[in-house]
Parts: sequence; C-alpha cells; structure tokens
Amino acid sequence: MKKIIFAIFATLWVFVATAQNTVDNAVKNAVKVNPPKLSVERKLAVDSLALEKVRDLSKYISIIGNKETPLSESARAIDRAKELFMEGSQIGVSSLSRKTVKYYSIEKYLYRLASLNYDKVNIDWFDIQYVSDLELQPDGRYVGVITVYQKFEGKTKEGLVYKDVTKKDITIYVERKQTQIAGRLIGFWDVLLGDIRVKETSYK
Repeated sequence: MKKIIFAIFATLWVFVATAQNTVDNAVKNAVKVNPPKLSVERKLAVDSLALEKVRDLSKYISIIGNKETPLSESARAIDRAKELFMEGSQIGVSSLSRKTVKYYSIEKYLYRLASLNYDKVNIDWFDIQYVSDLELQPDGRYVGVITVYQKFEGKTKEGLVYKDVTKKDITIYVERKQTQIAGRLIGFWDVLLGDIRVKETSYK
C-alpha cells in the first residue's frame, strides 16, 4: 500500500514540475516575443537610478581605498559595492607603467583596492554620464553604457607619489523583475552594473 501511495505522489510531483517548467518556458518565450517596454517617464527614472548606483560605487571605492577607513567599515563598503553588480562582472585595472589592462572579478578587485601598498590613497570619480543610450535586447533587457573618469593618487611613506586619470566605461543592465508584497506580485525595473572597461589612462 505504501509503495502505491509513494508512486502516486511521485507521479503527481513529476506532473507538477513538468507543468511549472511549461509555464516558465512560456513566460520566457512571451518575454522574448513581446519584451516589456520602458515608457519615457520610466526611462528617465531608470536613467537616474543607474547614475545614482554608479555614484554609490564611486563612494564605496573611495571609502575602501582610503587607508584611514576602519576594517569593519571597509568590509561593509565591499559588501554594498558587490550588491551593485551582475554576477560574473569584472573591473579593468590599468597603470602608466604598463600597456596592458588587467581584469579582476568584482570581489577580488575590491579586496585588492583595500590592500594597496600605499600609505595614503585618494580616489575620485568625475564627469559621470551616459555615452550609450539604453537599447532593448532580444532577451527583454535594456543595456547602456555610462562613462566615468577616475582620478587616482597614491603616496608612499617615503613620499613617492603615483597619479593617473583613467576613463572607464560601465555597462548598465536594466531588466524587469517581480517581487511579492502582501501576497501580490509587483513588477519593477531593476538596474545592475556590469563590466567596467578601461578606455584610456593618462597622467594629468
């Protein structure tokens, strides 16, 4: 009898799982065929949110790089900065002393930043602006590019100073998501940062 009941439940589970996969695939296909559109008003709000998140990243990077920042505060800033990114994103690192650009995972870059071999570090981002408008992709997401200029200054205990200004392009991803509030599914547009690529580095 137990074997029969188990077989019935197993069959029902397979049926429910198959039905759920069918629904999920139907939703995904519907999104591809009829991707959600950003209204003009919503696009302005999304643009503002994307720029705000880039400014937040700028603030976190400045905190993490500052040698006077307590370890506990630096760790919190690293966690907050990681939350801004798509999984698998990378950040490029350049130097006037080499021609190649090295790319690191977000987490590795942030921890490297916190342990730079300088006695004093100042990092400032400026001229943050869109250079590529949001464009709808086949998967229903919108993708754009925001450019920033980073001024870096590091000083050793011996008084040696390294300075550079780097232009960076930040990929922006905007996608429609859902969250459940009081038993209701509420749709919203979410903004995440992607790869940060170095465009040029100079001494200024």
